[in-house]
Amino acid sequence: MSSIWPVVSANKLTHDSLLPRVGSTPQSKRSTVVPGQRIDVHTHGVSDEAMMAIAGRGFRPTGGYRISVRWTPEAALAYMDRQQIAAQLVSMPISFAGADDDPDFGTRLARLINEGHAELIARHPGRFGAFATLPADGPDEALAEVAYALDELRLDGVVLTSNVLGRYFGDPSLEPVLAELARREVPVFVHPEDCPHIDVLGFGRPSSIVEFPFDTARTITNALYTGVFQRHPGLRLILAHCGGALPALGWRIGEHTVMGRGPKDADIDPAHVAEVLRGLYYETALAGSRNSLLPTLEVTTADHILFGTDWPAAPEPTVVRNIDNLIGFDGFTEDQRRGVERDNALRLFPRFA
Repeated sequence: MSSIWPVVSANKLTHDSLLPRVGSTPQSKRSTVVPGQRIDVHTHGVSDEAMMAIAGRGFRPTGGYRISVRWTPEAALAYMDRQQIAAQLVSMPISFAGADDDPDFGTRLARLINEGHAELIARHPGRFGAFATLPADGPDEALAEVAYALDELRLDGVVLTSNVLGRYFGDPSLEPVLAELARREVPVFVHPEDCPHIDVLGFGRPSSIVEFPFDTARTITNALYTGVFQRHPGLRLILAHCGGALPALGWRIGEHTVMGRGPKDADIDPAHVAEVLRGLYYETALAGSRNSLLPTLEVTTADHILFGTDWPAAPEPTVVRNIDNLIGFDGFTEDQRRGVERDNALRLFPRFA
C-alpha cells in the first residue's frame, strides 16, 4: 500500500526532479528580519510510525496529490535554515475515529502523533513546537487528549480540522472541546479538511485548489451564526491560508445577519461578525500574495497575521514564491512585516523569544 509520502532515503530532501544543484537551493528574497528568525506556524510532520499507521487505514489526499518530500527532523532543519526559519510549529491535521475492526484507532493514533511531537521538541526545544492532534471518537476522548497533550506533554496548542468527520464548528458534539480550548485560551490552529461532499465538489482535483479555502470559510461562518464566539470569547483561532475565502466574504457574511438568518441561528449582527473576524489570526501559507493579503487586511490588522509555509505539503519552490510575494507586498510597513514574520507569533508562543 503506497503512502502519501514518497519513499526516499533519509538524507534525500526531494525527488530528483526537485533537487537543486549545489548553490541553487531555492531561497526567498531577503527581508528586514534577521536571517533565521522567522516563526513558521503552518508545517506538517510526523514520525514514520505514525505515517505508516495513517496509510494503513487507507488515507489518501483527494485528487491524487502527493507530497514531494519525506519529512524527517533532519530534512526539516535543513529546510528551515535555507528559508531563514528559526522555529516551526508542526501539526498533523487529520480527524480519525475508531472503526468496527479497531475501535481505539483514532485515540491511539492521536496519542502516537502527540508523543512523537513531544519527543521532537525535547530533542530540538528551540527549533520546534507543536499543535496537538485530537481523536474524532467523541468529546470525552478529545478532552482527555487535550489534557494529556497540554498538561503532560506541554505541547504549544491544538490543531482542529475545519470539519470533524462532517461536523462543523457549532455542532453540539464539538461544543465541549471548543469550551475547554476557550477556557484555556490556548492557540488553536484551524486547518481545512475535505468537506463531506468532496467527491462531487472536488471534480477529482486536489482539495487544496479551492475546496480547502471554502471549508475554512464554511466552518467559521457556521461558528458565527450558531453563536460559538458569543459563548466562547476566549477562543484563540489561527486560520490556515489567511482564512481561505473568509476575508473576501466578510462583509457579506455580516450583512446577511440583518438580511435573514436561519430559524435556529444566534442573535448576531454585522458588528459581532466584524469583531470576531478582527480578533482571529491568519497565517500566510499559500496566501502571501496581494490576492489574499488585501482582503485579510480588510477584516483584521497586520498584528494578527502570522508567517506560515505549509511545507512539505507545499513544495519548497512554491514556498519560495509565496515568501517572495509576502516580502514584496507593499501593504506592510517594515515593522509590520517583521511582526508577520516573527513578532506576532511571539505573543502567542512566547517561549520562542
